[in-house]
Amino acid sequence: MKRFSIGYRTLKTAFGAAVAIAIAQYFDLQFFTAAGILTILCIQPTKKKSVRAVYTRIIASLTGMFYAFISFETFGYTPVVLGVVLLLFIPTIVSFGVAEGFVSSAVILMHLYSTADFTVDLLVNELSLMAIGFGMGLIVNMYMPDIESELNFYRLKIETIYKRILFEIASYLRNGDTMWDGRELIEAANVLNAAKALAFKDVENHLTRKENFYYVYFDMREKQLEIIERVLPKITALPVMTVQAPLIAAFLEELSENVHSGNTASHYREKLEIVKEEFAKMPLPQDHETFLAMAALYQFIEEMDEYLVIKQSFKPK
Repeated sequence: MKRFSIGYRTLKTAFGAAVAIAIAQYFDLQFFTAAGILTILCIQPTKKKSVRAVYTRIIASLTGMFYAFISFETFGYTPVVLGVVLLLFIPTIVSFGVAEGFVSSAVILMHLYSTADFTVDLLVNELSLMAIGFGMGLIVNMYMPDIESELNFYRLKIETIYKRILFEIASYLRNGDTMWDGRELIEAANVLNAAKALAFKDVENHLTRKENFYYVYFDMREKQLEIIERVLPKITALPVMTVQAPLIAAFLEELSENVHSGNTASHYREKLEIVKEEFAKMPLPQDHETFLAMAALYQFIEEMDEYLVIKQSFKPK
């Protein structure tokens, strides 16, 4: 069995439903418990999803009431008519793009059917239940816990992993072999997936903001990881170690010590240009294996330049 726990969403659901029912009961509304049901159906993981939930449920409920009024008042309050109403109603809300609001609208629809008398007072009653239930759901969902500390934790974690990856590549170029098993590559991918999901949730919790520093940051790191994964096999498959390898290793060691969210990419691109110049001054290959190794190393330099270009386009806080 999982450990028993009560999360903030559970607390909001319990509080919102209780308050909604209390308000509906205070105003002596018929079917007052439905206000709590409508509130529960509007509690969502993010603010934007909550707004979307309220919108779809309002449109679906109003559409259902329209169908109910026309059908029941014309053909009577019978199970057959109710079935026809649902037969027409469901495709309608699907075409409107508000199918998520079906359950809420079905609650309202069943109230109208069970009462069997569509009056102005009943209409006011149902609209009041909607206002209380949907309104309370929206109000309690406006509180969302701050997740910046979690996002910052992921940022520091991914930077630590990248430092390790770059250092291990440098170690391989300098020594020709290491005991590194590459598990940091898998770990980096997992951390980035979790971090981007959390950052997107943070975006969804800001109704007017479309971008998020952390989401852009983790997206940038994900693109850099793709480059590392692309060039790593070429480095580990070098037929021989050339005199250029230690030069590139020294650059990577310095780069690995300075992985952070600040933007110093232009500085390291300048250093990489110096590496290219030194590379060009070194002796030409004397055999085929050395030629292949030098070509792979030069391609690695170009890929690292792209790695830095991606970072250079990132705007820190």
